[in-house]
Amino acid sequence: MDCTQLPKADILLVDDNIDNLRLLSAMLTQQGYEVRSVTNGSTALMGVQAQPPDLILLDINMPGINGYEVCRQLKANNQTKEIPVIFISALNETFDKVKAFSVGGVDYITKPFQLEEVFVRIENQLALRRLQAQLQTQNFLLQQTEAELLKALAQEQKLNKQIEEMATLEERNRIARDIHDSLGHSLVALNIQLEASLALWQEDPNKAHKLLLGAKQLGSNALKAVRQSVAEIRSEPLQGQLLQEAIANLVEEFHRTTGVLPSYQIELPSTLPQTMNSVIYRILQEGLTNICKHAKASEVHIQIQTTSSDLCVTLQDNGNGFRLSENRTGFGLQGMRERATAMGGELEIVSQPGAGCQIQVRFPRLAE
Repeated sequence: MDCTQLPKADILLVDDNIDNLRLLSAMLTQQGYEVRSVTNGSTALMGVQAQPPDLILLDINMPGINGYEVCRQLKANNQTKEIPVIFISALNETFDKVKAFSVGGVDYITKPFQLEEVFVRIENQLALRRLQAQLQTQNFLLQQTEAELLKALAQEQKLNKQIEEMATLEERNRIARDIHDSLGHSLVALNIQLEASLALWQEDPNKAHKLLLGAKQLGSNALKAVRQSVAEIRSEPLQGQLLQEAIANLVEEFHRTTGVLPSYQIELPSTLPQTMNSVIYRILQEGLTNICKHAKASEVHIQIQTTSSDLCVTLQDNGNGFRLSENRTGFGLQGMRERATAMGGELEIVSQPGAGCQIQVRFPRLAE
């Protein structure tokens, strides 16, 4: 046997027979093992505690503490229980194999020693122990990895919650601005109309009546704005709807408000996180609101495309358009951009005065 093929290991020999110790020590040292020898069980137990070996060759019949008891004590100790113990027995000695294995022995060799057999049995146990050590290391690494993944998951959930809270706050701030801009102006105009109609009631009833009709329309517009703000302030915009259904409702509402019926093509993956559904809905909702308020468009198109690498949302109109250099954050564009960024997406706007506007958002495709 080529000794260079055997890994260097520390072996403890325990035998009260000096000749056996010398023979085994010479055989094992020649094959590259580190060898320690003791002649009784008590010394063996102390030596193992002081410097645990990789393997123990243990004689059974010794004065004082016999081999069975030495093995039993080793296996009862957490620091030494994993050390493999191979019993040594002479052919003419009474050897209880069942007892040897029951106290924790892993194998046995008999005297006179056969060189090849001794090496094979030793190396089998050392190889098995190396595999067990590797398995323990891998299990430890797996536990660490699992703990890190759980920690990362908790951090991601916390971050997602913070993003949702920030998005909700941003949404409410936007709605507050809308209420201030649209509802506030409507109520001021309504008050002016009512005061004018009261002043003209005796002098010019027909003109006062027209002013009252105008005030009524302003009141209707204000009520509509309030209802829309209440609907938008909900924490879950889809309210249990599928994204396709929610977009269809946005399109119908836009049609009722403007008289323009947007066309739309929707191609969604089979599964999409609810957070992503909400973000897409909010971006389209904000974009359609901007078109309704500012664009004066006669054509509007919505498209959602899914490829192997990304999901692309496009909203296009043929309205007034605007210069990007003059409006980078207005019309809710900042909120739309922040929503896209929070989901790892990128928002791109193409617009020129008189040439309409195209808003396109690309989200990285999530693994299904």
